[in-house]
Amino acid sequence: MRLLISNDDGIHARGLRVLVDSVSTLGEVVVVAPDRERSATGHSITVHRPLRAKKTRIPGFEVESWAVDGTPADCVKLAIEDLLADPPDLVLSGINLGPNLGTDVLYSGTVSAAMEGVINGFPAVAVSLASYCYQDFSPAGGFIRKLIPRLAQAGLPRNMLLNVNVPGTERPLGVKITRLGNRRYVNIFEKRTDPRGRIYYWLAGEPLEAEDGEEGGCGTDVDAVKNNYISITPLQLDLTDYASIEKLKFLTDFNPG
Repeated sequence: MRLLISNDDGIHARGLRVLVDSVSTLGEVVVVAPDRERSATGHSITVHRPLRAKKTRIPGFEVESWAVDGTPADCVKLAIEDLLADPPDLVLSGINLGPNLGTDVLYSGTVSAAMEGVINGFPAVAVSLASYCYQDFSPAGGFIRKLIPRLAQAGLPRNMLLNVNVPGTERPLGVKITRLGNRRYVNIFEKRTDPRGRIYYWLAGEPLEAEDGEEGGCGTDVDAVKNNYISITPLQLDLTDYASIEKLKFLTDFNPG
């Protein structure tokens, strides 16, 4: 397999090195990642200045590696369109430090790097260590090493992204296939005053996680991780609310003139 690896924590992040180490025996690995941390950049791309890609080396690994002075989405787009000699079989993003659960996926550079792979027609997996306190990436790396061969055997649809969150414990209880939970934040901005008396704000926030229960026989990623299970949530690019299409057809009666 040809594996393209990116992230949003930067090319020198420990989680990326663990991911490279975990999958390097599964096939050809190429790393194209931001040259610095680009967390919470969402799916932004660079359009107002040129992008620069520099061939680099990840200490301890003999894999082709590029550092890009752009966003995670930039990295995957540039890798597919120019840097890779051959197209990837799978795009991997991570291992992120911290969870990407529920509505976090809309802000996540980790998930967006994987989604850029899907946009370009390649299956993708985003993986996060759902903890900031427990920083041992090896359980997440070990799980991905076992997951990829099973996905390859089953055949992962090219328009699907799997968002994987591994709880911050040494021994997860198992794996659950989940849907996105309802995860929003309170006390989002911390208001401060600088030495010149001017107001400024730090974006912070505390997660407020609703107990959503099961829907269609499927619990949420938030609940799974909270109960010490690895969460795998299949995501897709199409955000259309199909259930509302029929309800909104009355609006087509308008005369545009």
